[in-house]
Amino acid sequence: MSTHLNDLGQPIGSPLPDWTPRPPPARVTLEGRTCRLEPLDPQRHADDLFAAYRAAPDGRDWTYLTVGPFDTLDDYRRHAERAANSADPLHSAVIDRASGRAVGTLSLMRHDPANGVIEVGNVTFSPLLKRTPLSTEAHFLLMTYVFETLGYRRYEWKCDNLNAPSRKAAERLGFTFEGIFRQAVVTKGRNRDTAWYALLDADWPPLQRAFQAWLAPENFDAQGQQRRSLSELRSR
Repeated sequence: MSTHLNDLGQPIGSPLPDWTPRPPPARVTLEGRTCRLEPLDPQRHADDLFAAYRAAPDGRDWTYLTVGPFDTLDDYRRHAERAANSADPLHSAVIDRASGRAVGTLSLMRHDPANGVIEVGNVTFSPLLKRTPLSTEAHFLLMTYVFETLGYRRYEWKCDNLNAPSRKAAERLGFTFEGIFRQAVVTKGRNRDTAWYALLDADWPPLQRAFQAWLAPENFDAQGQQRRSLSELRSR
């Protein structure tokens, strides 16, 4: 509840006297310990990405996305070329530093520099990336870029309300559920009710520490299993 009043006695939002519009995201490379984010380049990444996605036993990973699945490399390459030429969404490939291969993509989209708001979307992680430290670090690298480098105030995650894995991922990563926008989108000839999540700049410092603790090498045993979960570290 706002405690600020204007000269008419009406409650108003907190003043932001030093706020200035933020820069838009750029095509940058972000280096991590286990992975690297690079601007999507079909010539360098499409073959690896198509092979990584084909490692899935079926097409369920594409059900809630607006594109795919792709039956041939040519089909996927055409999609990757369109994505790489887009400024918003701005797509990045996730590179496994151990193999040097692209194993997934994600993007920054719905850029709103004037208000410092941006969304992570088009998260398309292959079986080589899912449920690995790389997948968590990929999100951490993008969050760090948004909050630390660009100085945004709000970082959003939206998904089909029926997409249980995406909702679970948002909650694990520390996003706060804000509600459901009913009949928000028509995609692949179907209605989509959209679940909204967000992180604020005030949420970031403790979340950043939790990510750093989770990603630290000492948090993993000799078999690569986590010693403490991200949720546990966040709660502390």
